Amino acid sequence: MQSDKFKSEVQTLKKFFELHCKDKHQNIKDHSKQLNYNDEKIDVELKLCDECMTLLNYSFDRLSECPHDPKPRCRTCPTPCYEKEEWKKVAKLMKYSGIKLGLSKLKKFFKFKS
Repeated sequence: MQSDKFKSEVQTLKKFFELHCKDKHQNIKDHSKQLNYNDEKIDVELKLCDECMTLLNYSFDRLSECPHDPKPRCRTCPTPCYEKEEWKKVAKLMKYSGIKLGLSKLKKFFKFKS
């Protein structure tokens, strides 16, 4: 996977996790994370609870170890690397955030039209 694709995937995970955590959890803290990918350092600032931060770290680890090029969507991957329990948690989180982001885009679209 190219570094640009990796950065894009990291930003997507960040956005989805922060949205879910902000809506569902308390005790949100500021976190700094430095990821290394292809000898490049990527700094990520996050606002998450400890539970979401642990799951996001797991997701970052899976992402950085992905052997596929081009990287498929995790749900269609022929060789899934997530443990079953973590996969269920991440899938639920991504579904919630995806729907919420989709609805907010629709809301903005209709506000713009009127």
